[in-house]
This record gives sequence, C-alpha cells and structure tokens, in this order.
Amino acid sequence: MQCYRGSVLVGLMLLLPLTGNANSRDQAQRIHNRLAGVPADAATLQTMADLISSNPASGPHAAAELAMEHPAFYNVTLKQFATPWTNENRDVFAPLNDYTATVIGAIRDDVDFRQILYADLLYVGDVSPAAAADSNEHYRNLESRHANLKEVLTPSSQISQYGIPAEAVAGVLTSRAAAQAFFYAGTNRAMLRFTLMNHMCRDLEQVKDTSRPSDRIRQDVSRSPGGDSRIFRNNCIGCHSGMDPLAQAFAYYDWEGEQQGDDGRMVYNTSNDPDTGTRVQGKYLINSNNFPWGYITPNDSWDNYWREGPNANLGWDPNLSGSGNGAASLGRELAQSDVFSSCQAEKVFQAVCLRKPADSDDTAQLASMTSHFKNDNYRMKTLFADAAVYCMGD
Repeated sequence: MQCYRGSVLVGLMLLLPLTGNANSRDQAQRIHNRLAGVPADAATLQTMADLISSNPASGPHAAAELAMEHPAFYNVTLKQFATPWTNENRDVFAPLNDYTATVIGAIRDDVDFRQILYADLLYVGDVSPAAAADSNEHYRNLESRHANLKEVLTPSSQISQYGIPAEAVAGVLTSRAAAQAFFYAGTNRAMLRFTLMNHMCRDLEQVKDTSRPSDRIRQDVSRSPGGDSRIFRNNCIGCHSGMDPLAQAFAYYDWEGEQQGDDGRMVYNTSNDPDTGTRVQGKYLINSNNFPWGYITPNDSWDNYWREGPNANLGWDPNLSGSGNGAASLGRELAQSDVFSSCQAEKVFQAVCLRKPADSDDTAQLASMTSHFKNDNYRMKTLFADAAVYCMGD
C-alpha cells in the first residue's frame, strides 16, 4: 500500500510541470490569436509559452510583444482597428488609404500616438504610382498586392508628398481619406464630430452642454426650429455652442471631387475665397438665411468652450491655452486631453478582448492601461500588450 501511494505521488509530481506548461501554451495561443488574428507557428508558440512560464510577472508582456511581430498584426488587426475611423459609415472593410496606413506605421514605429492628430505624418509604400494628393491608387495597389505593411511602410510627410502648405497639415485630420470623408460638402462640422467619436470616444450627445455661450453658432442654425425657440435653447445650443467654435479650425478646408472612389483632392485656401471675400470656404455660409444675425466665420481661429462646465472633466491640458488657429493646434488640444488617452485604451480593450468593459475589474484595467500608455510615451503597442495579457485567461 505504501509503495502504491508513493508511486501515485511521484506520478503527480511529474505531471505538475506538464500541466503548467500546457496552461502557458494555452495563454500564449490566446495572446497570439487576439493580437495577430492567426495561430502562432510551433516555434513562436513555444517561445511565448516559455516566456510566460519562466517569469509570470513580465513574461506574458514579452510574449505579447513577440506576437506583435507577426505581419498579420499590421495587415489585419491594425488595419481593421483603424479603417472605421476613415469613413462616415465606419466600415471596417473600406480599402486601405493614407489615414489607415499612417496609423499602422505610427504604431509600428512607436510614435507618440497623440501626434496623429497634429504632426506632419504620412506613411507610404513601395508600389507605383507614388502616393498622391488626388488619388488613392497607391494604397489600393499596396492592398491588392498583399504587401507586408510591417515591412514596406516608410515615413514621409504630407508637405513633401502632397504639396500641402505646412500651416495646413494636421496629422490624419488632413490625410486624403479624412478630407474625402469629412470635408466633403456639408459645413466641416463632420470633421470635428468624427474626430471626437474616433479619438475621444464621445459623440456630440455625450458632450452636450446647454450652459455654454451661443455667440459662435453660425447662421445656418435656426434659433426657432419649427417656430419654437425653446427647441434651440434646450437642444440645438447644447451641441452647437461647443462644436461651432471648434469646427472653425477647419474654415479653410474643402474637398474637391466625389465622396466615393479614388479621385479628388483636399483644397486649402491660401488666398481669399470668392464666396466669402476671406480665406474661409464658401460652405461656411451655407443656409445663411436661416438666421442672418448668426455668427459669420472670419478666419480659422478656434476656442474650446468645453474647457468650462461639465466637459471640463474631459481632462484638458492646463499647459495649453484652449484656443488657437487652424487644424493642427486644435488636434493638439484634443490629443493632449485625458479622454484621448482613455479612449485609446477603451478601443484597444474592445479590439483585443472582443468585448466591452463589463465590471469593476475591467474598469480598473482600463485605468491601469491608460496610465501605462501615458507613462510609456503614448506607445500604442503597450496598450495592445496590456489588453492581450489581461484577456489571456488563467
């Protein structure tokens, strides 16, 4: 009987390392699948499992960093992550374009991610024709040839590649794809709205504040919709009082061409527009008879009225003035807010864990990820690694 018990104990002791190794392999596989979207090869999987089992504190993060070396992290995961930001329908399957490619390149190169809203960033590939301000053919060709985006994307600039004036450049906000989607027709308010949605995780209803001054609301907004001024005071003003002073940053921009397809280009006024007599695009006078006494946009000077009132809790940078001229300074205002950072954490969590945060543990994880992101020079791969480790399972 004693010999039998001893044999059982020895057998159990031999099984313990194998059980631990199996768990680490499962975790490694989950990390790789979530980040790259494809199974790891045998050698990579074993290396990741060894990293996890040898050092439970830092090993899982090292394994996640290794998984992000797979080309599919760039060609699939990041493309699907960024593409919805580039079109009004938020279509994940839209063709590759300069906006998406620039986000992918910036993440690969560990660029301070705040810069995507204000710096002169543009990533191009190695196919013909070259990236051009009036065509998306370059990026369509990259995609049709199944180019390895991890390898082929190289940093360039909108100034040199597109000939855009330096004062007009504002990261992905002035990418060709963003201009086509959000400067097309309309009143350029779409650029602000979709930037808030895509990079601050807030639609206009979520920043609605009827306590802000209405002095910058344009002429096209009726002060008595349907003959009832209460609708304006209790509804319209809530969005427009903050939105219109910010959207003024885009006053010199327009899109020339169709909203769909490969042709067309962004237009930036460097001289006076015939419709306004200033550099402001004529679209800023659309429906000016709705309320002729409304605000007439004179230039691209913007002010952030949301720095006061309930939207002060978005965490605006106290080192910035809250006002400026042009899209780049507005992009910096948005990117250096606390909510920009927490939004990136939230988006990555959903992309990697395949669900929205659901409980107090998830909320705490988002706060930890946001802090880690800020303290690691706003490196996006840090967020992806944190999320993958959190959701790798026990």
